[in-house]
Amino acid sequence: YGPIRALDGIDFTITGGEVVGLLGPNGAGKSTAMKIMTGFISASGGSVSIFGKDILTDPIGVKNHLGYLPEAAPLYPEMTVGNYLKFIAEVRHLGAAEAKRAIDRVLTRCDLKDRTQQSIGTLSKGLKQRVGLAQAMVHDPDILILDEPTSGLDPNQIQEIRRLIREVGEKKTVLLSTHILSEVQASCDRVIIISGGRIVADGPTQEVTRMGQKESLHTLVSAGDVRMSTEEISRGLSGVEGVLSVEVGFGAELGEDEHLLIIRSDTDVRRSVSEWVHQHGLLLLEQRREQKNLEEVFRTLTT
Repeated sequence: YGPIRALDGIDFTITGGEVVGLLGPNGAGKSTAMKIMTGFISASGGSVSIFGKDILTDPIGVKNHLGYLPEAAPLYPEMTVGNYLKFIAEVRHLGAAEAKRAIDRVLTRCDLKDRTQQSIGTLSKGLKQRVGLAQAMVHDPDILILDEPTSGLDPNQIQEIRRLIREVGEKKTVLLSTHILSEVQASCDRVIIISGGRIVADGPTQEVTRMGQKESLHTLVSAGDVRMSTEEISRGLSGVEGVLSVEVGFGAELGEDEHLLIIRSDTDVRRSVSEWVHQHGLLLLEQRREQKNLEEVFRTLTT
């Protein structure tokens, strides 16, 4: 856009049946990428191929495979839900009988059966998003592209849209953009993180979540009758294969013979730690793996 390079050579492939989250801060290039993929704007370079068809040379052929929900859903507030979906079916060149079946299908899928005679302008934002999803799915596309599908919704509405995305993702390919970290963990099998117009991470959600992080294992050990100090236990556990470091933890309710240690590792060392503890006559009271999330990875990669 003028002197601003919104995208800088991103390159990725999505296979059938994936639910992929395009994650990034505001202004990262997510919406621009989606507009290029759906043919709303042209790229200044590069190409997009969907089912072997190029978006520049065969835009209609590509769009037949696509369902698209932009951030601002393309709705006509004066139309009823039923008439709007009938209009979209006509735009998609569905015959009368096919259109009726398709509209019945998406009304059921999006839980809008009792809203067909209601004007879109009178619907809540959550219901409008459902209507937007219905229009994106009316022609039964192979790929759904959703730009910020839960933006501005309340927690209950977000749960409804997430459920619908998961259901659709069981049979279709879904690409959704968001800057909400929990959205990806709740809905997506794979995450692509974009920052400054470039891809900084791409992989299964769990793998990306673990990027740059080490496993934290909170371990509570009781020495009982064994005369071992916290420092001795810590040094011993440091020698267990896979353990990177051990630090002493502090708890308000620790007993006299109890020792809390935080073990950093790059593998699952629970079995090895348990074996070491029992070999030395100690009692293992608790092992708790620290729950991971995308927040730290996202912040590291996008700042």
